[in-house]
Amino acid sequence: MKDELETNLAGEEAAKLNETNTPAEVPEVTAEAAAVESDNAEENAAGKLTKDEILNRLQTLVDAPVETVRGEVESLKQAYYKIRRNEVDELKKAFIEQGGDEKDFSAPEDTKENYLKELLSSYKEKKAAYLAEEEKIKAENYAVKLQLIEQLKMLCESQDDFNKLYNEFKDIQQKWKEIKLVPEEHANELWKEYQTYSEAFYDLIKINNQFRDYDFKKNLELKTALCEAVEKLQDEKDIISAFHQLQKLHQQWREIGPVAKDLREELWSRFKAASTVINKRHQQHFENLKAKEQENLEAKTAICEQIEGIDYTALKTFKDWDEKNNEVLALQQKWRTIGFTPKKHNTKIFERFRAACDVFFTKKTEFYKAIKAEMEKNLEKKRALCEKAEALKDSTDWKGTTEKLIALQKEWKTIGQVTRRHSDSIWKRFITACDYFFDNKNKNVSSQKSEEQANLEAKKALIEKVKTMDESLETEEAISTLKEWIAEWNEIGHVPFKEKDKVYKAFHEAVDAQFDRLKVDQRDRRMKSYRNNVSEMAGKGKGKLYSERDRLMRTYERMKNDLQTYENNIGFLSISSKGGSGLVKEMERKIEKLKAEMELTVKKIEAIDENLE
Repeated sequence: MKDELETNLAGEEAAKLNETNTPAEVPEVTAEAAAVESDNAEENAAGKLTKDEILNRLQTLVDAPVETVRGEVESLKQAYYKIRRNEVDELKKAFIEQGGDEKDFSAPEDTKENYLKELLSSYKEKKAAYLAEEEKIKAENYAVKLQLIEQLKMLCESQDDFNKLYNEFKDIQQKWKEIKLVPEEHANELWKEYQTYSEAFYDLIKINNQFRDYDFKKNLELKTALCEAVEKLQDEKDIISAFHQLQKLHQQWREIGPVAKDLREELWSRFKAASTVINKRHQQHFENLKAKEQENLEAKTAICEQIEGIDYTALKTFKDWDEKNNEVLALQQKWRTIGFTPKKHNTKIFERFRAACDVFFTKKTEFYKAIKAEMEKNLEKKRALCEKAEALKDSTDWKGTTEKLIALQKEWKTIGQVTRRHSDSIWKRFITACDYFFDNKNKNVSSQKSEEQANLEAKKALIEKVKTMDESLETEEAISTLKEWIAEWNEIGHVPFKEKDKVYKAFHEAVDAQFDRLKVDQRDRRMKSYRNNVSEMAGKGKGKLYSERDRLMRTYERMKNDLQTYENNIGFLSISSKGGSGLVKEMERKIEKLKAEMELTVKKIEAIDENLE
């Protein structure tokens, strides 16, 4: 029986040696790729958290096992300081936009940073202790594995009972598998030496076919199960998870012994083919990630080029700067929607983007400062006109002074805007001086109050006639009648001053209502009616024309100030408001309406000037 055992074992152990001399079946785990993937995944997750969420997460991780959270802690730390940098950048930008000098900017203290440092310090202490303990365990494990190799070596030289030797061999195998961590520099050397003596044990002891076949059978079952597990991983949607699981399955494969020689190549090919599918998917995942990051880099570069390519010489008005400001804000918003770029370009492209934005907002601030200086010059010019008007207001040379004041009013129109703070007050000062003179002039040339009252009653009666006009009249007849009434209105003299605007408004509203009913263009009829009115006033002397012109000048100046206010408001509203598009459109509508009224008023003044020449 013993001879038979030894004979059978000799052939089997030769096969065993052939197996161990084949190329290594299991490739080294690609730890670098796994680390890169893990860092990217944790970086992306951390990048979506707020500072408070980061601190809360760190507080949780500090109490967790160090070996499970090392990568995430670093990602959270980087994410926190990225948020902090963005906060400082936003504060700095706002400071510059409000007119501050960049060199005067000082970032406020981050009150939460000390807590972050406390958490990181606590984690660092735990990590240091963990690494020290890990190195200690590795050293102890190394010593134990050396002892196991020595025991295995002694088994190969022993002449004891086979069953006893075999049991001791299996015990050594089990202990070897249970020991995991050893110093990296000794890992391959240990494994090779262990394999050498394991193979020698099979040769020297000459295990019988029954035991060897039993081992081969169990190993075949285990490795077949591993093949099935790897093949099943091909359906795993999360390729990162599949790749990590594959590394564990490869480690298990390494720990399982050989199978029958005739099945060895086929089984390994099956395992390798299934692994290749996972590895290719994993590789493709990172290639796609790199391609996407390159695409993001190109998109961010295009944004930088757009901002850097702004033609600042073409930006000459508030509107120009407002429109360009909206474009830059839109590009900033677009930037935020673009993902990561290749790591080596991330900082550089962001600094380029920030520099381009800083240039734009700095130049915008300089523009507003320059406009403010121009407005100060305009204010000085208007103050000089006020002084001239105030020097003329007590004059009784009605004709000469009227001409001088009208000239001052024309000059006033040629001067640009002043700051909003002084706009109303300087205009009020100027028009008060003008009004004072023209009021005195009107008192001097006005008719008796009794005549004005009679004129008032006549105009009220005429207003009533217009309101109650027979609607059955043909259009041409109705228009002719209205023109006669307008002429009649112009023939009527002055009314009491306090009633003047009221009856004027009532009459024109009544006439406009009739023209609206008759579908006659409002601007044309208003201008035609007004020219008739001016002609009538001219026939009674130039006093009325001067008074009317003065009234129109005041109206025009008021509308001009209103227009300035609207344009300033729309400029600041567009810059400061994120959701004010509706308000902007409403403001634009008012501006267009006001410009049309100003144009009509200018035409009326021109009509008066034609009769004054």
